[in-house]
Amino acid sequence: MDPRFTDLLRPFLKHAGPDELTITPETDLRRLGVDSMQAIELLFQLEDSFGIQLPNEDMNDATFATAGSLWRVVAAQLPDEESGRVTA
Repeated sequence: MDPRFTDLLRPFLKHAGPDELTITPETDLRRLGVDSMQAIELLFQLEDSFGIQLPNEDMNDATFATAGSLWRVVAAQLPDEESGRVTA
C-alpha cells in the first residue's frame, strides 16, 4: 500500500486509540470507526489525492471493509508505475 494512502486513511480511524497504529491490508476499517458518512468523505479525498475516479460498482461495504480491499480498488485506477504493478 502506498504511504500516501495510509497517511490519508489514518485520520478516519477514530477508534484506533492513542498509540501509533500500523495499517496493514487486514486493518478492519469498520471496527476502527469508518462509517458510511466517513466512507463518502474518504472516497472524495482518495479521488482528489490520487487524481482518480473510483467506479460506482466498487462503492460497497466489501470495498470499505479493510485497508487492503480499499487499496486494491484505488490501485486498480492508478497508472501502473504508481500502483506498484509490474507490466511486461
